[in-house]
Amino acid sequence: MSRRNTIITKDMIRMDMGALEHVIVQAGGKGTRLRRYTRNRPKAIVPIYNKPMVFHLFDKFEGAKFEIIGDYKMDVLRKYLDAFSSADCTIVGTGGKGGTCSGIKEALANIPEGKRIMLIWCDLVLDPELEIPDSEGNLIGLSDRFECRWSYKDGRLVEEASSERGIAGVFVFKDKSVLADVPEEGEFVRWLSQSGIALEPFFIGDSREYGLEDRIPKSEGGKCRPFNEVVVKDGRLIKRGIDAQGVKLGERERAWYKFVSQFGEVATPRIYGYDPLEMEMINGRNIYAYDFDKDTKRRVLGKMVAALKHLHSLASVPKDDVSIMGAYYDKTVDRLKKVRNLVPYADQERITVNGRSCRNVFFHLDELKKKIEGLKCEDFRLIHGDCTFSNMMLREGEDPVFIDPRGYFGRTELYGDPDYDWAKMYYSLKGNYDKFNIRKFDLEIKDDITLTIESNGWEDMEDEYFDLLKDEVSPEKIKLLHAVIWLSLTTYAWEDYDSICGAFYNGIWYLEEVL
Repeated sequence: MSRRNTIITKDMIRMDMGALEHVIVQAGGKGTRLRRYTRNRPKAIVPIYNKPMVFHLFDKFEGAKFEIIGDYKMDVLRKYLDAFSSADCTIVGTGGKGGTCSGIKEALANIPEGKRIMLIWCDLVLDPELEIPDSEGNLIGLSDRFECRWSYKDGRLVEEASSERGIAGVFVFKDKSVLADVPEEGEFVRWLSQSGIALEPFFIGDSREYGLEDRIPKSEGGKCRPFNEVVVKDGRLIKRGIDAQGVKLGERERAWYKFVSQFGEVATPRIYGYDPLEMEMINGRNIYAYDFDKDTKRRVLGKMVAALKHLHSLASVPKDDVSIMGAYYDKTVDRLKKVRNLVPYADQERITVNGRSCRNVFFHLDELKKKIEGLKCEDFRLIHGDCTFSNMMLREGEDPVFIDPRGYFGRTELYGDPDYDWAKMYYSLKGNYDKFNIRKFDLEIKDDITLTIESNGWEDMEDEYFDLLKDEVSPEKIKLLHAVIWLSLTTYAWEDYDSICGAFYNGIWYLEEVL
């Protein structure tokens, strides 16, 4: 068979990913088919499984040099990559030209002669197991998993839809001379079909294309962060860290459960083993997932507050002022500084959010610091550290169970300001954090920022919450900490641009009430 007609199979020799030094990512266009996902950002940083699309490529071809072609929201793309990517990236414009050919010539100008080049569409997430064929020729990737507008048929590129031999948007060329005649605009596959360039097809396995709104995984934004793995075995949950951060968090979580276990009746899951962490699978749901009537909410809220008060009563140590400032101020400011150049209007002294003119925290850091320095804390108590509704479940209907403890506060292990726990619970009750966390919110960034978060359904319990705590906390302190927690979320939610911006805007909205 001729080279043009050869289908390369998995049995053929594969090249080392490290040998592919240059990747051109076509990320131009407005991504209109993604609708709300690209309202505020370019499609290249829309998250798929808690990672921006283009970051999957960075991880797949670690060490490669990336030429990313962009136009729509190019400033957002550049600032986002500056803030969160360590990949070797150059942003290339399209020069106002349209189509998938646009920007390719400019990208090629940055690539040395004689180097293999991959050209790939940014909304294609490659199969983690995919290996690029070891061939001296030019390659074209085919998909048999999703429908493509063009197909590979009888050795030719045909404008005919196919989900069996579709042209998916991944190409490898032996060097840039092959693309010397590529036009400055127009459709790349159409030009390629007429170019006479010899191509060797290969299938790209379980790679997926996410250029349509309905292809974005419904689970996107789920509360399970990518640094943990949780599996179910014999009716028990087994939890492991899958990266350095997950391992460190796992150590603290195990230490917390071990320490708390000495006190007997505490609202935690049953623990069967610590290495790995093996625990009871609660027969219930997270608090925010229930749709209770008001009387039921009142009973459940009373039990949650009682359970947390009991936890706080078990042990105490002297307070640590350095930990207080570290947890409430230093950490928050460090995170905010990382996104200052990324969040729209963060250079303005006032920002309008949901019709409210809000002071921009960057212009009031001294005032915020003084507020935090004036907070009262008698002593540190044994705390959970992250008792949002996402980290509380109900066993058999109405009995609360605390899961996923944070295990530290500032530089202090196990103990901390008990009001931090109460503020985290308020964060769910009033702030609807849990729905925000699973991206059940809508953000429109214009002169007047509009942010709407789907309700957890507990806002009507705010007065009763503070009544239950009237001898324990200051509502003013809880509300200040609530605002600070939202501001601190900005960098923690780094994988989703809209979440970064939404957390910042919500933080200044709540901060306006207490400054």
